[in-house]
Parts: sequence; C-alpha cells; structure tokens
Amino acid sequence: MNRLELIRGDITELAVDAIVNAANSSLRGGGGVDGAIHQAAGPKLLEECLKIKERQDGCPPGEAVITSGANLKVKFIIHAVGPVWEGGNASEDEVLAKAYKNSLVLAVSNSVETIAFPNISTGVYHFPKERAAEIAIREVNEFLSNDDTIQKVIFCCYDEENFKIYHRMLNNAS
Repeated sequence: MNRLELIRGDITELAVDAIVNAANSSLRGGGGVDGAIHQAAGPKLLEECLKIKERQDGCPPGEAVITSGANLKVKFIIHAVGPVWEGGNASEDEVLAKAYKNSLVLAVSNSVETIAFPNISTGVYHFPKERAAEIAIREVNEFLSNDDTIQKVIFCCYDEENFKIYHRMLNNAS
C-alpha cells in the first residue's frame, strides 16, 4: 500500500485526522495557509494558540505544537514553524527537515493515522520550492520507513507549481 498521496487543493477542506499548519512562531495566524487555516477553523483555534504562546512563548522554527481541529473536519491541527529562507547558509534545510519530523512525531504521539502537509516555508518565507519538496519527501519517507502507525501522508499543494514539483519527484521515486 502506498502511504503517500499527492493532491492539489485546499488543506482546510480535508477530512483527515490531522492537518499541518505552516505556522509562524507567534501562532497567531498570518498569511497564506496559516491565515486560511485560522480563518476556516474559527476563533477557538486562536484561543488555543494564544494559550500555547503564553505557556511556552510560541513555537520556534523547526518545532511543532498541536491544537484541536476547532471548526475543521480534522481532530488536530499541528502547527509547524518552518524557516525563513536566508540564502541557504542559516541551517534552513535542517530546520525545515526538523519541522516535518517533529510534526510526524507529534502525530504519532496523538494516535494520528492520516495527516496532510502543506508546502511549509515556500510561500511568504520564500524557501525554494524544489529544495523544500525534496526535504519534505525525504523526511516523510524516512519517518514512514520506521513507523507503521501513520497510514497515509498527503502532500496537499494549493498552487500548481508546487503540485507539479511534487508530482514529478514522487513519480521519479516510485
């Protein structure tokens, strides 16, 4: 069974156990997928995020935190903070890899069997899309090779460019 799936669409409309939010460190919502998730999930999500921020002063790049799914069709939203692209010399690759891995670790510890990822850091954080896709696919495959609790990982691309990149990479890998 192939545990990876690629779709083009709106991550807020998926009915999976958990979706990953490409969050910022403040956890207050923002632009892109982060803003879309906060808008679709409603005010309960912001309340939960603000409690986390108070408790641990937000979420640093590479880390992830979990909330309920609020008004979405999911049990959980995992908020992963990716790196802002600074030219590739500020450990951006490692931080992005860590964001994917920490999201998956959090998913397993919360009995998540189906999870969807957006294209973390490729929007307003300007991480190069090809490079980000390589890291995402590598980290997810590596994690799945050592874990049998997660049944399905969906890469949900909102834009056509990311969808084509993932499509090519996933087809070349199989």
